[in-house]
Amino acid sequence: MMRSCCRPLERCFGRLNGDGLLWHMDLKPHASGDFSIAVVQANSSLEDQSQVFTSPSATYVGVYDGHGGPEASRFVNRHLFSYLHKFSKEQGGLSSDVIKRAFHATEEDFIQLVKRSLPVMPKIASVGSCCLVGAISEGELYVANLGDSRAVLGRRGFDAEKNSVVAERLSTDHNVSCEEVRKEVESLHPDDQDVVVYIRGVWRIKGIIQVSRSIGDAYLKKLEFNRDPIFQRYGNLVPLKRPVLTAEPSIVTRSIRPHDLFLIFASDGLWEQLSDQLAVEIVFKNPRAVSSNYFTLISW
Repeated sequence: MMRSCCRPLERCFGRLNGDGLLWHMDLKPHASGDFSIAVVQANSSLEDQSQVFTSPSATYVGVYDGHGGPEASRFVNRHLFSYLHKFSKEQGGLSSDVIKRAFHATEEDFIQLVKRSLPVMPKIASVGSCCLVGAISEGELYVANLGDSRAVLGRRGFDAEKNSVVAERLSTDHNVSCEEVRKEVESLHPDDQDVVVYIRGVWRIKGIIQVSRSIGDAYLKKLEFNRDPIFQRYGNLVPLKRPVLTAEPSIVTRSIRPHDLFLIFASDGLWEQLSDQLAVEIVFKNPRAVSSNYFTLISW
């Protein structure tokens, strides 16, 4: 994916400090319209991945925001869509159950990779990735999420707002900076007063991580890794009574409607800079020559 996105975003955003760490893909067709991709690389080691798969009947999009290293996001990039295709074929079409099975199978396979790799690469037990997936099939839109990447729909306003655009968030941010998510984590660990702590200006689970759901982060999910002597020599000692993270995605299903204009799938780096509404207004005010609905995929 990155090899196909290696042209600087000079025409759209200009260059960033001359470092060449911005790329984009021009508009390409998909089953329901067109899509484009932009990547802003924050450091020399790219931990994020993104991908799009299109066919005459379906479109899949994924944004994988890695942390602790690139291994988890790369693994998801190679395996998740394969499971989506496999389970969709077995069950006669796409569904929320198919998506959940694909997420769980990808998580289990990565945990097995961690187990095999631990003796020679102990840090892999602390590598993880947020995972945002969108799918359009037979007029239905599915959005599945782990972590704090976000999918936002831009739709045409109604009545007095008909010449404007309205943002509609289609995913849940699994980040303990949100009070609702923080209370959810705390309710699951009533005997652990330090399961979520305020440190360095932000809320973090066990003082380490902000997201409550991910692929990977094995040492925060599996006690066998957390207590492994090899990992303990490498990683932070975090006493756990039970897992504090999960790989259970939140899934939203929605029919595509005539007033739906476009979708933005982006990692948290974008949403730390822009509100949902401002993001859709930027897209709306810079129209492209597209045939119908389209989406923009941003990794930041």
